[in-house]
Amino acid sequence: MARVQRMLDACAELLDEAGYAELTTTKIAERAGVAIGSVYQFFPDKKTITQALGLRYLDIFSARIVRRITEQNFDHWTETVDAIIDEYVTMHREEPGFRFLRFGDAIDPKLLDSTRENNQVIATRLRDLLISLAGAVQSEKLDLAVLVSVEAADAVLKMAFRDDADGDPRLITAAKQLVRSYLEHVFGDEPDTAQELHKSTDDRSPA
Repeated sequence: MARVQRMLDACAELLDEAGYAELTTTKIAERAGVAIGSVYQFFPDKKTITQALGLRYLDIFSARIVRRITEQNFDHWTETVDAIIDEYVTMHREEPGFRFLRFGDAIDPKLLDSTRENNQVIATRLRDLLISLAGAVQSEKLDLAVLVSVEAADAVLKMAFRDDADGDPRLITAAKQLVRSYLEHVFGDEPDTAQELHKSTDDRSPA
């Protein structure tokens, strides 16, 4: 596992430095300080390495959201929306390789799961976190709302980072406003649902 993590770290660094086109398994092996055979023992090609890196990013993203929701007593569900977007922005600024790969869409729209698009995988993860941590009620309506929110935020955040390495603050704010407005429209007539989404998480355990 330590070798695999070194390979993923090396992959992230190389993506930051030169992008996917210049990435090779040989360069990854050299940067990680492992034999090329060790790379092929776990990953047959560079795409599978970037897939593993994308999945690691998703796990890191999820862990950051869990920590934010469980450590902070949000007064309103909109703060949860803001926190999720803030964690994405922080990863874009600080996590090696993330600004290029994100969750894989820079390489393949189905990099994380060959049967679903990357944003669908992300939406499912976020939906599960909202159910387990914030008290959301599982439903087809919630599934659609989270997927649309992910797609909308993703489009605006891509614009935010297109010409600004730190992210255009106006567009980051716009992404938050867009998602909040949409969710308020979808769930605005269901006060019980909105109330559940901003309950204290002190008595909830992560899934």
